[in-house]
Amino acid sequence: MNKMVSPTPKELENVHLDYDVIIIGAGVAGLYQLHLMRQLGLSVKSFEAGSGVGGTWYWNRYPGARFDSESWTYGYSFSKELMEEWDWKEHFSSQPENERYLNFVADKFNLRDDIQFNSKVITAHYLEQERCWSLTLEDGARYTSRFLITAIGILSAPTMPTIKGIDTFKGRWFHTYHWPKEKINFEGKRIGIIGTGATAIQTIQEIAKNAGNLKVFQRSPNWCAPLHNDKISKKEMDEIRSRYKEILARCRETPGCYIHSTDPRNTLDTPPDEREKFWEKLYASPGFGIWQGNFNDMLNDREANALASEFIAKKIRQRVNDPITAEKLIPKNHGFGTRRVPLETNYYEVYNQSNVELIDINDTPIQKITQNGIQTTECEHQLDMIIYATGFDAITGSFDRIDIQGLEGKKLKNAWEDGPQTYLGVFVQDFPNMLMSMGPHAGLGNYTRTAEYSVEWIAGIIQYAHEKNITEVKATTQGVKDWTDYVLGLGEGLLQNEIGSWMTGVNKNVKGKEAPRIMRYSGGHPAFRQHCDAIAKGGYKQLDLS
Repeated sequence: MNKMVSPTPKELENVHLDYDVIIIGAGVAGLYQLHLMRQLGLSVKSFEAGSGVGGTWYWNRYPGARFDSESWTYGYSFSKELMEEWDWKEHFSSQPENERYLNFVADKFNLRDDIQFNSKVITAHYLEQERCWSLTLEDGARYTSRFLITAIGILSAPTMPTIKGIDTFKGRWFHTYHWPKEKINFEGKRIGIIGTGATAIQTIQEIAKNAGNLKVFQRSPNWCAPLHNDKISKKEMDEIRSRYKEILARCRETPGCYIHSTDPRNTLDTPPDEREKFWEKLYASPGFGIWQGNFNDMLNDREANALASEFIAKKIRQRVNDPITAEKLIPKNHGFGTRRVPLETNYYEVYNQSNVELIDINDTPIQKITQNGIQTTECEHQLDMIIYATGFDAITGSFDRIDIQGLEGKKLKNAWEDGPQTYLGVFVQDFPNMLMSMGPHAGLGNYTRTAEYSVEWIAGIIQYAHEKNITEVKATTQGVKDWTDYVLGLGEGLLQNEIGSWMTGVNKNVKGKEAPRIMRYSGGHPAFRQHCDAIAKGGYKQLDLS
């Protein structure tokens, strides 16, 4: 193969591009990315598959969908005026309010002018001679830009189970991600839900309130903790607003950018009665404290994790009346906190209701979906509605669903076949001028807090390239190897990276994604920012800029 000759500056001047920057997605990261690109004076277009803004909070309309981070830590911090104007109604805000918030942001900054809705990107190919990206939409329209920014989310590729007969069911059925916009009436209905992950848990506790009969088909239970949500009065909101500077500073210093941080003590060094008292306090407190604010060794010491798990198991046994059901709801294949902990409101008490039945599909596996319901090895369950809460092809799945090709037609899906390899979670080798907002191997956590940093860092290097007339930004082979090795090394020894979950890229409905992989930076967000800030401050010398 002949080596590609680099274009001359004059040749590049004659290349017509539709935009300086194209952004895929208009969710939390995409909206802010669009705002910053416009502030830089660049021509920019965002393509969004949905009919409105919001990303996760546009698509996930299922009953009970809400934040598990405190609302007042999740909102944007880039505009003081925005923070002054918006009042959060609950400590853990629900989907309708979250969607309203993101629409408020889009309107306040006139972002819709540069967003094209109902526009699903199906291909993104790098044109080497022109040093630009060419995108094709589902309707066949094509657009070009110097830079491509992916803001496609880490949980935006829903998966259906590989069960025979799904299309034969005569009742209503849908995946929680593709929940209808119209209100669904559950009253008196016979409903089956497959899955007991975070989405299912939020859905189950709402549907159970008025369903005629709800059958929960569970493969693997999850450890859950109480949300302890509450309304926010006007007076309390004013008080929160007065502390925004302090709250944001707190988020910047914690590993996951939550208000909760790890207790410096070790589980095994703490007397049992003191340990129990501490856990009781965390269990009675709102939010992720029991996960993010637990003992220092809880997520890397097996004995410490087993003690924490037994404390939560005891709580489940206390809350569920039937001992057999309680034991089925206690995970046996992973310890507490090794998967992201779903937060719940009276979830366990649901199983004390006469209209709710837990069906363990390890004991009676699902054979197929029939015209009338779900057939297990035991019987056919007659249903009016089936809900698939079967999760996501997380972190890399949303990339896999677009035909992304880099230098010499190299496919991103093939490049990541054995797991993602990145530089800073932003760049991929052989994919110049493509920057991933919240990509694999980046610092993840409280989403908006971490996304704002990712978006700002990307804006920084695009501004640098624009000012220096740089037309191609590439990761080096050594840079990608070093960063990937570093991320993998940081993840070793953490119990959560040994467990199959969306955080380790596992989805048993997706071929080749059955085994855990280290998919994210595990060194804490403050350290992640230090790495990235140093590179920016040094003039991006670790990248190939031309």
